[in-house]
Amino acid sequence: MVTLRALTLDDAPALTRIYSGASVRYTTGRALPLDQAQEKIRSALARAAETPRAQWSWGIFAVDEMIGLIALRRRSPVMGTISYILREDAWGRGHATNAAEQVVAFAFATAGLERVEAMHHPANPASGRVLAKAGFTRIGTTDQPAADGSAVPYETYAIQHRTN
Repeated sequence: MVTLRALTLDDAPALTRIYSGASVRYTTGRALPLDQAQEKIRSALARAAETPRAQWSWGIFAVDEMIGLIALRRRSPVMGTISYILREDAWGRGHATNAAEQVVAFAFATAGLERVEAMHHPANPASGRVLAKAGFTRIGTTDQPAADGSAVPYETYAIQHRTN
């Protein structure tokens, strides 16, 4: 079980540890220096103050240690996307799945979304397993630009809000 909480500037050193090594292989490919981590947090705090709110970012905590980051972005009045990243030493323990489940519940109950989508790099099937365990269904691929200008077909998933 993990806990999610809003970011604070004190989380910047933990964020640099999260955005390093194998954890960034299928994202930016680069480590996040402390000054950029601080800016990322400042940006998240600024978005938290916007009305209407279009993005939420939370630190993922196991025990009292920040091991990851997860975000929900409103893409339309009824649809949002999630993204997440975990420190490499926290992989394979269900933490990302649990965090995704919590954010999906928030998206439907609090943000008022009806659909949430996510995608992952095709060479990162573990992220697809996270999404499937969290209740998402694979719906296809979405081409994303690579550094060399080519297109990479990211696996795309969605989950619909079920009303009774």
